[in-house]
Formats: sequence, structure tokens, C-alpha cells
Amino acid sequence: MNIEEAINKYINYISGVMRVSENTETAYKNDLLQFLEFCESKNILEFDKLSERFIRSFIIKLNSEKIAASSISRKLASVRGFINFCLEQKLIFVNPLQYIKNPKVNRKLPETVSHNSIESIFNIINNSNIGNFDKLLFISIIDLTYTCALRVSELCNLRVNELDTNSFTVRILGKGSKLRIVPISSKTIRNIKNYLMVRPANNNEYLFLLKNGNPIYSKYVYRIINKYLSLVSDNEKKSPHVLRHASATHMLDAGADLMAVKEILGHENLSTTQIYTHVSIERLKNTYKTAHPKS
Repeated sequence: MNIEEAINKYINYISGVMRVSENTETAYKNDLLQFLEFCESKNILEFDKLSERFIRSFIIKLNSEKIAASSISRKLASVRGFINFCLEQKLIFVNPLQYIKNPKVNRKLPETVSHNSIESIFNIINNSNIGNFDKLLFISIIDLTYTCALRVSELCNLRVNELDTNSFTVRILGKGSKLRIVPISSKTIRNIKNYLMVRPANNNEYLFLLKNGNPIYSKYVYRIINKYLSLVSDNEKKSPHVLRHASATHMLDAGADLMAVKEILGHENLSTTQIYTHVSIERLKNTYKTAHPKS
């Protein structure tokens, strides 16, 4: 089996066996196709020619293209996953990445917005001249994304039967098909119930439907949230993920336990959640500088 055949087998494996999300599969596929293209350009088609020196030359090529360190780290992670798979399948017997470290990445603090900004969005939508259906749908989308700190894919894939209005919880199928139970506020439940009263009456199992009865999709959610964040924030980023960042930051600001926030976000590692503690500290510093007489 050559490298190209092994990459195709690995993509089928992470899709069919590991059941990664569609976005993760696409990212892995794009990264490995770029790696394959580099292999072919150097006439490295078989595993016996795959060396540490060759992998380092791949990294040099990525650096020469001015690719960000974070993107290079992700591409290397994709190649590592592939190589580990090949080792398990006994397609290769020496790991060429064994002594290769990822480039250092200066993690940027996630951009967020204030709770007042979120409330302002709801007021703007309620006072706008758009139709009642759109009002209820937009408010439910933004409210649920923020309240439950959802990823866009998680929001779009929500089914009606995953929302429990009695126990005030929602079942979320996250990355790697991992299920988590997230609490939901009574106000958010009320907003969703209002939307369900105008939701198209068909047998579609998805929670959020458009007027034509089709489920909402990622680009649609991005357009809606980007539009309203632009009205209340000067942040460079105005994506749905900003609401997820805001939710995590606001919970920690209010004294939430870090482990509890980790579970709500569906993070695999606590270190991923800890980035939000830095955001909270920065907010405290800003408050101190602007309000404390000795600052």
C-alpha cells in the first residue's frame, strides 16, 4: 500500500470508525492532501522513503509560505494522526515524527462581548421591522448559542427530542460524537417555545427550521450572528464562536467552577478551558485600571 492509498484508508477510518465531525474530517482531509501533494512533488510515494528529514522539509515549505504557526501545528497534528494509524496498521515501522516538535504558538485570547451587548441584540431584533417568524428564530438561535455555549455544528444538528423543557436541559452531540447534557435557562426555554409555535409543521426532526421547512445551516447562522454582533461590537471577529467565548467568560466571571465550564463546553482537556480564565483576569485588570483610585 502506498502513501496515497493509506491516506484514503485513514480518512475512511476517522469518518466511519472514529466518527469525527464533518468539519474535523474536512480539515484532516485538506491537511493530508496537502501533505500528499508535497510527497508527490518530491517523488516520495512509498513509506520506506518517509524520513524525519523529509518531514522537516515539509515544515520548512509551510514556513516559506508564511503559514501561521497555529496552522502548521494543526497540519502536523493531522500528519501525526495519519502516521500513528500507519504504525498500528504496520504500514510503517519507524515514526518519522518521533523527535519533531510542533512550532510554538502564542495563543491569542478569545474575543468576547459583554452580557449587555447580548441583551442589546435581543432588543434590536424585537424592535426591528422584520417578520415575526424571523424574530423568533433569530432570538432562539442567538439565545441558545450563547446560553449553552454551543458550536455552530452542534446548534444546527439539534433535534427537537434533545430539548427537555421539563428538566431544563438539552442533549448536545459534540465533537467525536461525544454526548453531553447542558442546563438551559427558563428564559431560553420560553424563547424556544415561542419559536416552536411558528415552526413549520412538518415531520423534520431538526429543532430549528427555515420558513421552507429545511434545517438551518452553518453559513446561515454565521450571517445572522455576524449581522447583529456588528451592531453592538467593534471586535474584529463577529462569528458565532464569539458567543461561545462570551458564555464561557461570563460564567467564570460570575464564579463558576472551571471543571463545570469544561463540561458545559464539551472540552476534552482542561487546558483548553483554562484560556478563558486568562480572559477573566484581563477583564479584572481593565476594571482595576479604570475604577481603582490607586491604579
